[in-house]
Amino acid sequence: MDDVADRPLAGILLRLLSGILFTGMMVCVKAVSVDVPLGQTVFFRSVFALLPIVAFMAWRRQFPAALATRRPLGHLVRSGLGAAAMFASFAAVARLPVAEATLLAQLSPVAMAVGGVLLLGERFSLHRGLALALVLSGVAVLVVPDLQGPQEGVRVLGYLLGILAALLTAGALMTVRRISRTETAASIAFYFVMVTTLAGLATLPLGWVAVSGETLGLLVLSGLFGGAAHICMTLALRYAEVSRLAPFEYVALIWPVLADLWIFGLPLTSGFLLALPLVLGGAVLAGFEGRFKRLLRR
Repeated sequence: MDDVADRPLAGILLRLLSGILFTGMMVCVKAVSVDVPLGQTVFFRSVFALLPIVAFMAWRRQFPAALATRRPLGHLVRSGLGAAAMFASFAAVARLPVAEATLLAQLSPVAMAVGGVLLLGERFSLHRGLALALVLSGVAVLVVPDLQGPQEGVRVLGYLLGILAALLTAGALMTVRRISRTETAASIAFYFVMVTTLAGLATLPLGWVAVSGETLGLLVLSGLFGGAAHICMTLALRYAEVSRLAPFEYVALIWPVLADLWIFGLPLTSGFLLALPLVLGGAVLAGFEGRFKRLLRR
């Protein structure tokens, strides 16, 4: 098996593509969020995500051999964190504009840096402290203006769910980076989708609804986009270091902004515009901590 982080250009291009695909998925999810229960959306998104994943494995002649694993516990941890993140993320985008939900997802790099200190015993550096301060300031700027708005409860709950999704995603990505040294990208995505499918199916007794043809089409597209996006993201993390991919995380914010403006007719709020440089600045510091340190030593 080839080493990780040895094809940075491929990793960057795959990360950019995954951003477009993830935005397409979130647009579909938001479009059906009023009519379709959360668990039902997660189920359909996960079932139809299997199609691109299995097709990818078959194209690489890895199916079903690639499903063999030496890290079953690692897959379980990654998939459990990812499934919880999906529920929280979909619940957030149902209550927030796509751009704001996506911006909150950018908390993940900072959460990963802080997680390294709390869980892995890494040193708490000035860069990490400053990154955390910037991100917390950005979240405050985003949330505080809505504490007295007409939809205060709905939006604040959306913000909390978005933050929770970012924290869970950080844990999932840390696990992906670790198990991708021995596991294939397809198997990581496959087992994740299987767990989320079962998690969504478990909500059936809570009440699912009959859907129209148009809604079913959006649910199918959410799965196809999501499955392809996860393949691209997993490969990107395999081919390039997280710090190298960090700046390209922010290019992905272009597509949600356009989706809000052109598809949903939602204007950008002043809170979002003020929070954007703070959150992205914190994420840049967290993602490039090692490079900043090397520059300061010169």
